[in-house]
Amino acid sequence: MSIRAALIFSVALLAAAGSAHAMDYVSVADGTATLYDAPSLKAKKIFVVSRYLPLEQVVNLDNWVKVRDSSGGLAWIEKRALSSKRFVVVTAALAAIRQAPEIGAAVVFQARQQVALEWLENTGAGWIKVRHQDGATGYVGTADVWGG
Repeated sequence: MSIRAALIFSVALLAAAGSAHAMDYVSVADGTATLYDAPSLKAKKIFVVSRYLPLEQVVNLDNWVKVRDSSGGLAWIEKRALSSKRFVVVTAALAAIRQAPEIGAAVVFQARQQVALEWLENTGAGWIKVRHQDGATGYVGTADVWGG
């Protein structure tokens, strides 16, 4: 392989790695919002989604954002319907939210599947600090939620 080909290959790998790690999550701001199959109010309406639903930004246009949900589905949503406040959604049947980011820590509360929890911080060790809407805070395993 020539030096030029190796350089092009290296740049392509770096670009792919950078985009794979650049996950930018948002949430539905207030009430409900509509997901469309194209970036237009005249496009086909796919779903109506609830407040706090976490979504991964894929493409950002002027007034529209292409998003991915926890099932991997892609759709378009009006940018004004989104908030930068982050939430995660419980994907496990029942998630234990613990006092500390470790499996042996006391359980503060439990959350059922599809419950949205406010994302507070990522510990970087497989745990996310979260807050329930009633104010209780704790740590949940990243395997039990999506959006963090």
